[in-house]
Order: sequence, then structure tokens, then C-alpha cells
Amino acid sequence: MTELGLRNDVYRRPLATALKRLEIGSGWRCVDVGAGGGDVSVALAEIVGHAGRVYAVDSDPRSRDVVAAAASAHSQVLAVTQAGEDLLLPELVDLAFCRFLLMHVHSPQVVLARMRRSVRPGGWVVAQEPITSAGRIGGAPFSMPAARHPDIGAYLPSLVMEVGLTLVDAWAEAPAGARQGPVIDYITSLTGVDPGDDPVILPPLVTILAQAPER
Repeated sequence: MTELGLRNDVYRRPLATALKRLEIGSGWRCVDVGAGGGDVSVALAEIVGHAGRVYAVDSDPRSRDVVAAAASAHSQVLAVTQAGEDLLLPELVDLAFCRFLLMHVHSPQVVLARMRRSVRPGGWVVAQEPITSAGRIGGAPFSMPAARHPDIGAYLPSLVMEVGLTLVDAWAEAPAGARQGPVIDYITSLTGVDPGDDPVILPPLVTILAQAPER
């Protein structure tokens, strides 16, 4: 199921692994914080089914139309215009998820605290963030100067514990490629520069699985 919604996503494997670990299934309530174009929201909707619900939250109001179009076949997806720092949902959810979000916000800790408060007791928070400088293009370090916290993945495990979550698991994965292929296409679309024949190792994506305390 997850592969369908993320078929063009070079980082799809870390997400699929995380969702499998959680044994997410029909009827789950989820929030995708920083939903962007809604690919992850759609993937979650395919798993939770019509008995579940997915809140696709993004601070950019233009994302509502994009998500609505992407999720047109999934009535369980609700697009919400809201900043992660202001996250407030009409119900507690089973899973709060974000990816490539905390690296851009002013206060990652505030967003994580909001995500923690949005899940039910015993619910899950999953965050996936990069260690940008650990990526390589032709052996040279990768950089993303526009990001506020480009290496936030390196201290993500400690951040989730600081907001009162229990860290259950954490790992890092980095897709690699050379010449033609999805990794090269991804770098080209992201940077506007074709790396040619240079080998590429994308920034490792750190995934954390954290659980809210039971009351």
C-alpha cells in the first residue's frame, strides 16, 4: 500500500519500515504535519482505510488544494492549514508524523511538543529528518544553506525525549546512486544541478519511533 503513494519517493523505504514496525492498520487516526503535496497523507489513507482518518496539515494555504487533488479518492483525508507550532486537532490521534519539517521550522522542540499533545496516551510520534552535511556528491559534502536546522537528524533522538516522549527506536538510512536513476533525478530536481556521473549519497534520513506516556 505504502509503495503506491510513494512510488516516486527515494526515501520511501524508511517510512514503509516505520509504518510496518507500528503495525498501523484500518481505523487509525493520523496527522501528517508539514504534508506538502500530500504523498505521505495519501499513503497513510490507503492503509487506514475509510474507517480511519488522516489530517494533512501544512502552513501553506496553497497545499490544501494540492492535497485535495492528490487525495480525491480518499474521503478520509482532511486538509488543514496550520503551522506545526500551532498544531491543534479536533481529536487525539494514534499517530503524529512529520518528515523534512523540523529542519525548516523556527523551534523544532515546540513542534514536537505539539505533536506529542496531539496523540492519545500510548500513541506514536514518528519524525524523519536528515543529517544534510553527511550527504555526498562526488565525495564533497552536501549542503542546504536555506534550512534552519540542516543537521537536525543528528540530535533528533534527544529532542523527542526532551518533550516527554519515550524513544522506542531510531535509525538512519541513506539512498545512493550514480549516473542515471531516481537518486540522480532527485538531486537534480532539488538543487537544479545535474551531478552527471558523480556518485551521490543522499543525506542520511534519521527515523525516530517515539511513544506518548500512558496515563
